[in-house]
Amino acid sequence: MSKISNRDKILTEGLKVVHERGFSNASVRDIVQAAGVPQGSFTNHFVSKEAFGLEILDIYFANGFALIRETLLNDDLPPLRRMQDYVEANKDRLNESGMRNGCLFGNFTAEASDHSEAIRTRLVEIFGEVQDAVAYCLKAARAAGEVSPTLDCDEVAGFFVSSLQGANLLAKALRSPAPIERFKHVLFSTVLRG
Repeated sequence: MSKISNRDKILTEGLKVVHERGFSNASVRDIVQAAGVPQGSFTNHFVSKEAFGLEILDIYFANGFALIRETLLNDDLPPLRRMQDYVEANKDRLNESGMRNGCLFGNFTAEASDHSEAIRTRLVEIFGEVQDAVAYCLKAARAAGEVSPTLDCDEVAGFFVSSLQGANLLAKALRSPAPIERFKHVLFSTVLRG
């Protein structure tokens, strides 16, 4: 097999292993075993486990950003519906593992950001990009009259990202989507009520 193919296998299968077990609990041996490649393949493609971690964060974000484009940034849909669709899709994605795996960004934030400045910095950038997309959607909602004309879109976007990440962590702990449902209810019935 070509090196590119082994690299792709390591990234694809390694992301699954890290998402299931956590970054610290997933050894390089676990990752290459899941990928079905020799252990030396890992060091041939990644200078460190940290470098591998940064790449899987980017893969996970690329998938997440596709969802953001379909929902939050989709100008063909009413803005508040976009936000509802985004929260629902987020919940559905977490539900694929019975809420056991949680959000990879939240998991990395909790366990790896103290040990890797590069990972912490990348997570801050990712959360910033998500927050920008939420703010864009909220500004469209404000322009469409769906929310109060005085809504501070940037502030509420920050609240949205923080609260959804917290709800994701609680959903993981409880093995239940209830925290995400509560977040969604409070967001639309109280915070965004125009």
